[in-house]
Amino acid sequence: MTDSGTPPPPADDPRPEAPDLPSPSGPPVPQAPVPRPPAPVTDAAGERARAALHALRDEVAKAVVGQEQAVSGLVVALLAGGHVLLEGVPGTAKTLLVRTLAAALDVRTTRVQFTPDLMPGDVTGSLVYDASRSDFTFRPGPVFTNLLLADEINRTPPKTQSALLEAMEERQVTVDGTTHRLPTPFLVAATQNPVEYEGTYPLPEAQLDRFLLKVNVPLPPREDEVQVLRRHADGFDPRDLQAAGVRPVASPQDIADGAAAVARVQVSPEVLGYVVDLARATRTSPSLQLGVSPRGATALLGTARAWAWLSGRDFVTPDDVKALARATLTHRVALRPEAELEGVTAESVLESVLGAVPVPR
Repeated sequence: MTDSGTPPPPADDPRPEAPDLPSPSGPPVPQAPVPRPPAPVTDAAGERARAALHALRDEVAKAVVGQEQAVSGLVVALLAGGHVLLEGVPGTAKTLLVRTLAAALDVRTTRVQFTPDLMPGDVTGSLVYDASRSDFTFRPGPVFTNLLLADEINRTPPKTQSALLEAMEERQVTVDGTTHRLPTPFLVAATQNPVEYEGTYPLPEAQLDRFLLKVNVPLPPREDEVQVLRRHADGFDPRDLQAAGVRPVASPQDIADGAAAVARVQVSPEVLGYVVDLARATRTSPSLQLGVSPRGATALLGTARAWAWLSGRDFVTPDDVKALARATLTHRVALRPEAELEGVTAESVLESVLGAVPVPR
């Protein structure tokens, strides 16, 4: 785990090349059927899913230099059924990263550019008058997809931001008293810039808590930046991912099989207690006015299990918990005003907590 708060790439595992998969076609389905209990997943299916999800990194690398940690965070969110907030200065390929990941997945994807005049119905959908039926019918919005890229989410007012709350938490949209279920899998990958405040609306704590992970996308090191320029000099076009050779290498079935395998990852009572102790330690920190809630502790457990499975293990270790703690918990705490004035950051407080809470042996 790096200081940027993003998880490191999994340990070196064999990554057999995944088979070619057909691209999705046809209009998006406005309402998914009620999900059925997942069928038992064999070890072979889990291994195939893990190989396919590892192959995502190789596909994304065809268009995005570096950022393996951010890709790993997105894969963890897919397995754990959560959402990701990508934060970084302009020009660090946040949008390209999500677009490339979507191209490497055999799933439906949509993009919404969040602006100050965007209305909630522009995201969730709305009722429109059907003259042929002399009645109003529901027209689904871009949220009815598998992967939603919410670009610059902090540029839209709170009214529109809150339109995503039900979709992110309940996997459904309610319009005029009628509930419409969203497809499965469903992932919101939102981006925001941390240095631009004019004309933006910071996400409230309730919305931040809906994101499973907050992944920082840092500026690349010199070697990676030279490689970026070399690719552009050789004719790379970030708007044409197909020309870059990006192809689907993982399917919704791989994600479902992987999630089922993650659910079988064992967690000892000592590790469960360690997760709880970390959350409780943030609540008593003198620098924080808001610590990690039980939902945050549950999120950390889920991301640690996904990380353990991606690393090739069927049990969670304290190192798995520590590896995902920063990305899972940092955005769930709030500093006291006096601590902010002293230059204390949420990241530094969490580092202190990780260093103070005893690690089970």
